[in-house]
Amino acid sequence: MDLNAYPILTVLIIATASSMLAEIPSRFRVPAVVWEMILGMLVGPHLLGFVHPIGRFTMFGERVGTYTLLAERGLAALFFMAGLDLDLKRVRGRPLQLAITGWAVSLGVALIAATLLRMIPFVHAPLMIALALTTTAMGTFMPTLHDAGMLKTNFGTNVLAAGAVGEFLPIISAALFMTREVPVWNEVLLMLGFVALAGVAVAIALGFRPPGAVKLLSRTLRSSSQLPVLLTLVILFSFAVLSQKIGLESVLGAFSAGMILRLAIEGEQGAMFREKIDAICFGFLIPFFFVWSGMTLDLDAFRHSAAAIFLIPLFLALFLFVRGLPIILYRKDLAKGEMVPFALYSGTALPLVVAITNIAVTGEGMNPEIATSMVGAGVLSVLLFPAAAQALLSRNIPTMAPLKDLQGV
Repeated sequence: MDLNAYPILTVLIIATASSMLAEIPSRFRVPAVVWEMILGMLVGPHLLGFVHPIGRFTMFGERVGTYTLLAERGLAALFFMAGLDLDLKRVRGRPLQLAITGWAVSLGVALIAATLLRMIPFVHAPLMIALALTTTAMGTFMPTLHDAGMLKTNFGTNVLAAGAVGEFLPIISAALFMTREVPVWNEVLLMLGFVALAGVAVAIALGFRPPGAVKLLSRTLRSSSQLPVLLTLVILFSFAVLSQKIGLESVLGAFSAGMILRLAIEGEQGAMFREKIDAICFGFLIPFFFVWSGMTLDLDAFRHSAAAIFLIPLFLALFLFVRGLPIILYRKDLAKGEMVPFALYSGTALPLVVAITNIAVTGEGMNPEIATSMVGAGVLSVLLFPAAAQALLSRNIPTMAPLKDLQGV
């Protein structure tokens, strides 16, 4: 069977298999996104060759592959969910201040590291490399912290704050850095449209909710029309398209849509709505991006470049060093036994590394070998760092300080 002819079925089979593999009882649990990339690599052109995600039809004058088109939608959904998950209220005060200061430290160290890496001939796009090094894959270890009952401790709150900032600031920085130039009048008109749409969304989120509209949305949330869900998808892709037309990366619009929508989904109705959005994004759209990323990962780089293989452990060490160095700011806020686990959790990176390197390869001339090495290091960080952190913390859980001890400015 030609899997190229059935991209949706192929990705759904891989996503289902990945979810099942992620549930295998094991001390070292492998997240579903890692399995999606591994299985994508397995069926892709560099290994078994069952799938070749190449252009199959023409859109806007360019050859666009079905896998590529769906992967772009998955990338937008990934950043949308990142915006939806951003809960700065939960970590306000000192944890948030420390997280922002710590990310600034990480960025400075990452810029120095990326500048030094330019000594290697094929290393380009140092700013994008630096931004990728400052990311934290909070979603990959959140379930572990939740199951261990650590989210409501001082340690858990600080990790959440560092993770939120490690997702938010790299996304914003990467998207703004990738701004493109468009004709000034187009930019002005599109920017006004973007601001108007954002203003309407914010007004609705902050309280402008006509009773008739609220009643309609509440009723249709349980009906076959699913109007709130459809409106959300329209907002998601409208923001993505508008931001792209303005000259920004589409991911910034998707991320903004998620942040705005979060303001409006509170209470019982919001919980039900969130479940539906989670199902659509994580169960359908987002797997396309990670499976496609695995298929297109340049594994040939490792066959022809010893440097690409050498860079994997180097980037793995840099993830830990760049995001772990800010532990020096937490000497008065974390117990001695929590410092190394905090660094390990903060240094865990994958989803945003895949996203940022993908953007950099297509728009900033990042060498595919570098992208492959960084993604490989990100996979190893997800496999190794949370497990090591959990093993170290297992001795300290009974003595962890409660959440109330850390709140305040």
